[in-house]
Amino acid sequence: MTKRDYLTVDALSVEELAKVLDLADELKVNRQRSTDGTGRHRPSTGGHGSDLQGLSIGMIFEKPSTRTRVSFEVGISELGAKAVVLSAGELQLGRGETVEDTARVLSGYLHALVVRTFAQSRLETLASAGSIPVINALSDFSHPCQALADLQTIREHKGDLHELKLSYLGDGNNVAHSLLEAGAMAGMHVAVGTPAGYEPDPQVVRQATDVAARTGGRITVTNDPLEAARDADAVYTDVWTSMGQESENHARTQVLGPFQVGASVMQAAKSDALVLHCLPAHRGEEITPEVMDGPNSVVFEQAANRLHSQKALLLFLLT
Repeated sequence: MTKRDYLTVDALSVEELAKVLDLADELKVNRQRSTDGTGRHRPSTGGHGSDLQGLSIGMIFEKPSTRTRVSFEVGISELGAKAVVLSAGELQLGRGETVEDTARVLSGYLHALVVRTFAQSRLETLASAGSIPVINALSDFSHPCQALADLQTIREHKGDLHELKLSYLGDGNNVAHSLLEAGAMAGMHVAVGTPAGYEPDPQVVRQATDVAARTGGRITVTNDPLEAARDADAVYTDVWTSMGQESENHARTQVLGPFQVGASVMQAAKSDALVLHCLPAHRGEEITPEVMDGPNSVVFEQAANRLHSQKALLLFLLT
């Protein structure tokens, strides 16, 4: 089987994206819970518990992680494989070994590699030098695994994604890039609202616009938060200061303040608009506590769907 990497959402075709989302729904439905007599819950494996039996999947984390690490490690286990969790400090990468040599060595031991890192180019080098699938678990440029869970969550509540409006407010960062790609592929209207100078990468916008033209979707980038949110079916935000940008926190907070997801933004959106956040959230900054904990919020369901969508991705790439 030809190896497939997942470095950006558009590594999948439009049809493949739909298949992965369908499988994620199936895995979620089948992951029934039963009580073991102590009040704890023991989840079933969703009918795919031995599909990856005997495989070893490496996980390299060069950035802190809660949801990504736990959801991947649990998902790998539930599919019958073994997770080999590594930190950058545990590898010879930290002592001068090249990325290419590391990729070749790990390809001799593992069946896939999940990597959370800084530069997208690091992932591309690992993928080109290695002979096993490489999965982007977050880079400074893209967060494609998050986008799978995002679409799964919206689809569960809204049905067909086609022509739904997804509004993203805040910094045009890695999450925004993946939402643009995924939303365009699903035929959605993705409206990104950012301050001037914080827009998403122009090349990502152009590519998403081209894809949307073929799928019946639409891409909008604006510096007006209320315009971006107007009549939205889902409103999405992310932290204003990502990892590695801590020194910019004060300046970013001042500039991004008008893009907070609060009462005025939600009034501009549809009354039943979903509220999404990839977490962790800085309540009172990019989102108000009232909206975060409000009746339209699906934030924690969205986080839980990381497990199901990533299991579906692993099955797609490895079986």
